[in-house]
Amino acid sequence: MSILQKLTRTKNRNPRKNAPSDEKSVYRYRRPWKTFVVLHATICILPLIIMTVVNYTQYKRTLQQEMVQPISHLTSNMKRVLAFFLEERRAALNFIVQERSLEELIDQDTLENIFNTLKRAFGGFIDIGLIDSKGRQRAYIGPFALLDRNYADQDWFHEVNMRGVHVSDMFTGYRNLPHFVIAVKHEKNNGDFFMLRATIDMEMLHEQIRAHSLKPSSDAFLINRDGVLQTPSVIYGNVLEMCTLPVPPFSEQTEVLEETDRNGNTYILTYSYILESPFIFMVITDPSVLNKSWFALRQQLLAFLVFSIVLILLLIIASWTYMVSRIREVDQKRHALMHEMEYTNKMASVGRLASGVAHEINNPLAIINEKAGLLIDLVTLSENFPNKDRLLKFADSIIQSVGRCSAITHRLLGFARHMDVEMQTVNLEHLMKEVLTFLEKEATYRNLSVNVHTAEFLPMIRSDRGQLQQVFLNLINNAFAAVADGGRIDIHLEPVDDANVSVTITDNGRGISEEHLDHIFEPFFTSNKNSGTGLGLSITYGIVGKLGGHISVESQLGHGTSFVIILPINK
Repeated sequence: MSILQKLTRTKNRNPRKNAPSDEKSVYRYRRPWKTFVVLHATICILPLIIMTVVNYTQYKRTLQQEMVQPISHLTSNMKRVLAFFLEERRAALNFIVQERSLEELIDQDTLENIFNTLKRAFGGFIDIGLIDSKGRQRAYIGPFALLDRNYADQDWFHEVNMRGVHVSDMFTGYRNLPHFVIAVKHEKNNGDFFMLRATIDMEMLHEQIRAHSLKPSSDAFLINRDGVLQTPSVIYGNVLEMCTLPVPPFSEQTEVLEETDRNGNTYILTYSYILESPFIFMVITDPSVLNKSWFALRQQLLAFLVFSIVLILLLIIASWTYMVSRIREVDQKRHALMHEMEYTNKMASVGRLASGVAHEINNPLAIINEKAGLLIDLVTLSENFPNKDRLLKFADSIIQSVGRCSAITHRLLGFARHMDVEMQTVNLEHLMKEVLTFLEKEATYRNLSVNVHTAEFLPMIRSDRGQLQQVFLNLINNAFAAVADGGRIDIHLEPVDDANVSVTITDNGRGISEEHLDHIFEPFFTSNKNSGTGLGLSITYGIVGKLGGHISVESQLGHGTSFVIILPINK
């Protein structure tokens, strides 16, 4: 059963009310409960959700920056390392051409000494050659037969001639091996010039990248400005193969981009252009690896949010359920008091009416009784009175009827005056059988089955014998009126607990409709329009209450009725 159903479930706190509660009364408390819970939950949860979203965004941005910043920093450092690597060798070559003459550099021994010095000092040099202004290599030190090779038709030769320096990208050339060259130009005073050209081992660049290794999930490599790989890539291929990634836009700063490859996979690209060279240093990082920390933090945020919302909702529902339940209980008590006041007023009115009626009837009855007695005396004293026996019989009948009417008015007056309770020890089984003797003839005549079921250990009780008789007589009379000839009435006498006993009177008669169950204990209410004053059950209810007991009724139309009386063992 839900909390809302528990809240709105109707409990019968008034013994006169046994029918289901009115739906309007149920919704009277359900609606404010829903309103209070929704408003309170909105006020408490909405700011929490807003703050969680704000924190979520800020944490994500900060964490991503913290995760990307090391890679960006490493890329910038790698850019400076590679730029220094190239600049160092370019500066060395430029120093040589400035300090040595053409005649010195053409000398093979001198050039060999210079080459060996460069290899020892810097490393990575494969060969070195002197090229005159006509493009002919006049001197060469290296593992290849390139002496007298003419480079006049090469693009790099014209670039060096125009700019004074050239750093090539990777190519195979005459060597048929991937390499790149650095060439510098020196102009002589007579307008002629010569170039010093050195081949740099590609592996040196690769070593520089490996020396600043990244996480295993990252891939770092060089490409040229045409998108050709200059160093091997773990993902995108070997040297001089075309990289499948597009060439990133030029920028003098290190840039970080989030891109999508041809297969739809997202990757983080960190790149930096190495100035005065054709190289672009690129780092590819899998965002899922970077986001592992973010995923853990996000789960913590969401778990905290869900836990907080559930806790807030539970507290709100519990608090407002308690508050509305208390309001409902107070309203029920107020309604019960109002009902008791109304009932008391009705009973007072009935008492005043009954008192007046009883006094008005008793006076003529007293006269009738006296006249009948006088008549009996006159007839008795006359020896030869005609029809004497018949007349005495009629007179006795009148006196009996007067006595019966007096008993009725006496009960009515007792009801009106709320007669004091006279406590005595009562055996309920004997009392019930005594009451049934008054109805024995009617039960026999109508062939009614009346059964008394007494528990084995039924305690004696302290109560008013006469008023209990009236209660049982009223209820059994009602049961007789409800059942058809040949019907059945069962009476159960049994202890409830150490302090109470119960008397249950059940019949298999016509039953009482639900709409009438709300009113059967009210004065003058009767479902039998042909007979009855509607006072019996009201008087019974009042007597049971005075005796410290409680009476309730259960009935189903067409299946019978059961009255249950709970009486204290010791009032």
